[in-house]
Amino acid sequence: MLSAAQLEIISKSKQLSLSIRPERLETIAKQTQISDLSDEELLVFLQTCNSLYRSGEPLISDKVYDSIFLAELERRHPDHPYLHAVEAEKAFAGKTVALPQRMLSTEKAYTKSSIEKWLSNIEKAALELEINPETLIFRATPKLDGFAAFDDGKILYTRGDGRKGTDITRVFERGMIVGGSGKRGLGAGEIVVNQTYFNTHLADTFENARNFQASVIKEKELEPHALEAIQNHAAVFYPFCELPDWQGSATELASDYEAIIAKVHTLVDYDVDGVVFEVTDDRIKQHLGATRHHHRWQIAYKSNAETAQVIVLKVTPQTSRSGRVNPVAELEPTRLSGAMISRATAHHYGMVKEQGIGVGTLIELTRSGMVIPKIERVITPQPPQIPEHCPSCGSNLVWDGDYLYCLNTSQCPAQIENTIEHFFRTLANNDGFGQKTIEKLHANGVNSVYAVYQLTLEQLIDTGFRSQDGKNQLAKNLLDQLQRSRTEAIEDWRFLGAFGIYRMGLGNCERLLQHHQLLDIFELSIADIILIEGFAEKTATAVVECLMLIKKDFMKIYSLGFNLIQTPLITEQQQKSSPIAGKTLVFTGTMVHGKRDDMIKEAKRLGAKVGTSVTGKTDLLVTGADVGIAKISAAKENGVAIVSEDEYLSLLSS
Repeated sequence: MLSAAQLEIISKSKQLSLSIRPERLETIAKQTQISDLSDEELLVFLQTCNSLYRSGEPLISDKVYDSIFLAELERRHPDHPYLHAVEAEKAFAGKTVALPQRMLSTEKAYTKSSIEKWLSNIEKAALELEINPETLIFRATPKLDGFAAFDDGKILYTRGDGRKGTDITRVFERGMIVGGSGKRGLGAGEIVVNQTYFNTHLADTFENARNFQASVIKEKELEPHALEAIQNHAAVFYPFCELPDWQGSATELASDYEAIIAKVHTLVDYDVDGVVFEVTDDRIKQHLGATRHHHRWQIAYKSNAETAQVIVLKVTPQTSRSGRVNPVAELEPTRLSGAMISRATAHHYGMVKEQGIGVGTLIELTRSGMVIPKIERVITPQPPQIPEHCPSCGSNLVWDGDYLYCLNTSQCPAQIENTIEHFFRTLANNDGFGQKTIEKLHANGVNSVYAVYQLTLEQLIDTGFRSQDGKNQLAKNLLDQLQRSRTEAIEDWRFLGAFGIYRMGLGNCERLLQHHQLLDIFELSIADIILIEGFAEKTATAVVECLMLIKKDFMKIYSLGFNLIQTPLITEQQQKSSPIAGKTLVFTGTMVHGKRDDMIKEAKRLGAKVGTSVTGKTDLLVTGADVGIAKISAAKENGVAIVSEDEYLSLLSS
């Protein structure tokens, strides 16, 4: 079944909504033999699939789109305009303007033989120009699965239809950086999000990275998690010309093809759905030119991602720390891409309900990034399995949008255990308090972080924390780790982050404590928090409400005496008098006059922003001893001032 998001996208397009019924779209999507489709139906289906894909809500996989439906149109009408048009990106608010340079699509290939045919055409062109084909160099780069855009140095445009796009320069104004060297004005590229960051911080909110990328670009105020991803440099605009690559001859490419493909796929930590090959010789490029759709001197190899059709055995609900109940599809064990898969996330119960995921549902399964099992599409829906009660405590569940929640926050075992585990994991200065230990403690009546710290050696022994030899070392180790967690120094923003406040990741915790001391935050109003950069009204409201809810537990745990490092407060007077206020700094090498971490904290207190890599937005590179060449080279390329540690300290004292 089409999801609510997909139906909304279709309904907003008069051309699509009036052409074909949703039920018919669903029927076509499940077909593999499509010769009975009329030309009109086939074209509208292709247009609909492209629109949904560009909006982050794909109906079918790339492979099915290209190899079945697009191939059918090409078989019937090789010269059809749709085959030669650039697939339009999603439109955003604002007047469309002409792109400084046409942005074409890339020709796709799914087999090595197709690449070999392309290489043969390049060789033929070289001979026509009396160029020795053996001297040609080919470049292979990751094919980013992001949001295409063009940067001319002043404006960042969406790709639009390849000729006209929309001004989205606002993403740079929000703090987005340029990947690679950090320079603006390098032409075509894609807005992408770091895969590791997405899986850790965003996967619970967004079904896929493309969905998130579209949210980053939107005109209205960003959600806090999107703004934080930008500020953490997890979401970037990456110019194609700056991508890391493999380069070599046609002979090397043909002889080591599989290894090159495998290597290029791992060069970046962004979503990659193939490898782009191009010849680097400008004479060849000019000679071959382009069609209305793609450049002839370039081609993208997209591997036929392995898929499997699998039966769902049941859908298991799991309650998270926040009380949200997430569905996990239990599957018939199936080998996919070298791994045995028996479970896959269904993302949220809105998806389960709309698409009909239950006992006996036939799904198409893929492995996202060759790691995470993902439901690509529902082939044969069945009555969905929607729980009415929390699987952990039995409380009634309530809907909030697409999500189900358990509101029994104080007594739900899953929420209690996940909250305790989150606390110790976030402190990151102790060992031993993982899931199994906390489950065992909770089963014996320990139901809060504070209660964990009240445990005695005798209680731990009675709970069953004994070594196999009957000694009490295991219980002693746990007590030692509790003591360590209080005496080992940690930042106060990390301590605050351990309480899992809604909309308060570690970045927001640090920003809050740069303006207010830890114990003062419970007296803050919504208006106070809005004054801090990065906190919109919606976030500020949620933070104030959540601080009130945790205040009692926070004070009890705080009274246990943790060794907290106070975040330096940024005062208006300090920023006015500071020579580095508003500047972006990068520290590199071994510092002689103090620890680098201490220098970073001081720089932040004085109003500076501190980065980890040198980009076009960096103002100052501060160098200690044993400096690597990479940051020095990047600073010189970007015109960044380079100062020694002594020169930097002299600057501060002035």
